[in-house]
Amino acid sequence: MPRQSAAVYRRRRLVAVLLLLLLVTAVIVGGVWLAKAQPWKVFLDAVSTASASAQPTVSSTAAGTPSSGAGPTDAPSPRPTETDGIVACEAGDVEVKAVTDAETYAAGVLPKLSIELTSKSDRDCTMNVGSSTQVFTVTSGNDVWWRSTDCQTDPTDQIATLKAGTTVSTLTPVVWDRTRSAEDTCDQENRSRAPGGGASYHVSVSIGGFDSAVSRQIFLR
Repeated sequence: MPRQSAAVYRRRRLVAVLLLLLLVTAVIVGGVWLAKAQPWKVFLDAVSTASASAQPTVSSTAAGTPSSGAGPTDAPSPRPTETDGIVACEAGDVEVKAVTDAETYAAGVLPKLSIELTSKSDRDCTMNVGSSTQVFTVTSGNDVWWRSTDCQTDPTDQIATLKAGTTVSTLTPVVWDRTRSAEDTCDQENRSRAPGGGASYHVSVSIGGFDSAVSRQIFLR
């Protein structure tokens, strides 16, 4: 084989260096995108995340279960946290509201449940808005049909700052599959289905140890 010239070797080294620089740039750009896009973010920009850590101590599936009148003692307790001098939210600082994507659902249509948080305070405060502190409950009279924590998996903590005077909502709703939930029936395909025909149900929610003041009434056809 003929010996390559020094110029050829220099060009090859230059190409290798350029490829390495492109790879490093791609990694940096990807990291910046993750930091800005925050695809794991739960609330809109009015709530700023201070920290998030997984707490896989409670197990539950995507099809959660509602709890009637879940209160601060019923929901997972938030860890009071101060962030940059911002104190933890208190009961009078936050108004929690259960939100649904409709009031009446046709047969086979699954209700989508969300949370709305309103700051009633003139100061910013922090609270745990992670899935480990969220409990959706669907009831019919005194009968609890579904609770979001019954089959939840990999709950997380997310300490966030709720800005004074703002209202924010969850980005991704929780879907009720119109069945009765229980921790020992999560894998069953034949769980009892909620009666329709215009039957009335109530959705309540708790987050960060704070309850919704009133429930949201829905009807199933």
